[in-house]
Amino acid sequence: MFDELVDAATLAGLDDQAYADRLHEFERAVTDGDGTDRLVDELCALAGGHGDWNVRRIAVQTLGARFTGHAAAREAISEATHDDVDWVAFTAIRTAGEHRIPESVEHMIRISGWPSNFSRPGYARKPVGCGAAFTKRALWNYFGSHDPDELRALEDKHFADKHAAVAAARREPDLRDAVLVPAGPFIAGAQAQEIGPFQMDDTDNPLRVVTLPAFHIDRTAVTNARYAEFLAEAKGSTEFAHPDEPQGKDYTPAHWRDPRFNDPSYPVVGVDWYDAYAFARWAGGKLPSEDQWEKAARGTDARAYPWGDEWDRTKAQSVLTAYDRKELRDLADLEALLVQTTLDWPKSPVVAADALPAGASPYGALNMAGNVWELTRTNFFTRADMAPFFKGHGGSEVMNRPEAFHVLRGGTWTSPLVCLTTFYRGKDLLTDRHNEVGFRCVYEVAA
Repeated sequence: MFDELVDAATLAGLDDQAYADRLHEFERAVTDGDGTDRLVDELCALAGGHGDWNVRRIAVQTLGARFTGHAAAREAISEATHDDVDWVAFTAIRTAGEHRIPESVEHMIRISGWPSNFSRPGYARKPVGCGAAFTKRALWNYFGSHDPDELRALEDKHFADKHAAVAAARREPDLRDAVLVPAGPFIAGAQAQEIGPFQMDDTDNPLRVVTLPAFHIDRTAVTNARYAEFLAEAKGSTEFAHPDEPQGKDYTPAHWRDPRFNDPSYPVVGVDWYDAYAFARWAGGKLPSEDQWEKAARGTDARAYPWGDEWDRTKAQSVLTAYDRKELRDLADLEALLVQTTLDWPKSPVVAADALPAGASPYGALNMAGNVWELTRTNFFTRADMAPFFKGHGGSEVMNRPEAFHVLRGGTWTSPLVCLTTFYRGKDLLTDRHNEVGFRCVYEVAA
């Protein structure tokens, strides 16, 4: 209807006066339009996708003035609150406040925060510009109050349906074989005694005290048998997927057909971070933070291994037991051994997830040293929770990005002893699928 009038290429070629005249003509046209659904649809499309921001602004302004009774118009106005040009966003925010558009509330809270917070006396915030001021005013207008306590009640009422939907969709945690890690402090990290291959320096995992709330953690790494239950329900679905998960993700482990790794009692391997994330959601939990993992592995007394401070080869599956070696002299000796690895040797690299009970952690978690590395939700470099945003990019494109590396803990069947300590931090690319890496989940403790 307005293609010729507001053609982006044409507008770009006009001088300032002709450009202003064309915009006024467009504004008159949409103001005097006949109000059909076709006009609404076209304005929504222009508000969300036209290349000239003034065209988007006028479309939003008109949708607010004439069509807030249309759901599509309200959605378009709400989306426009995030427009990358300020005055389009400001127009949408003011429109949402003036017309009390419910769909816009969540969008505006993302911009300014909760009204029940910013309305409190003395609430600290950084200096901001017009956008925050417009948004605060719009939210106050929508809720009809400046009182923090009343606003909190009104916020809860506004989001009641969403809270109910989230609660209905929440999966009960799978605590069939989980152990409790009590709340409280523990000693994390270690002091580096020497620096060398695979050793740590003082900045890697420094000695400190960390306090955590109580949580449950799987007694064993997730087994192939348990992962098969997940596959039966989740394969071909995106219900449990991370938003950044690659398109067409297949959760089937890479080594699902390898007889050395696919026994039902073995820990599942050949999964990447996205696979583990989806499984954890399916199981009603999440991947552990590295601090949760470390406390579950070592307890509160700063022990070096889950069972104590002295190495015991009978309590963990390491490179020594997997390759049947008594000792390794140095890094060169280790590498000379590892390069002999083939598709069928060593013949028994991993043991069952519930094997070696003598090596249990203080809380009863098994094989937190050796057997397989375990994924966490912690970013190796930032130490915050992983927040990947790489959809559409391959591993080679993200492998130099710090955001793409998560922390691994516990060591594996190819690991020397230092990697099996409770405090050692490994790392891996979130899209890699190795036969040396598995995971376990953590779950909230019911209040």
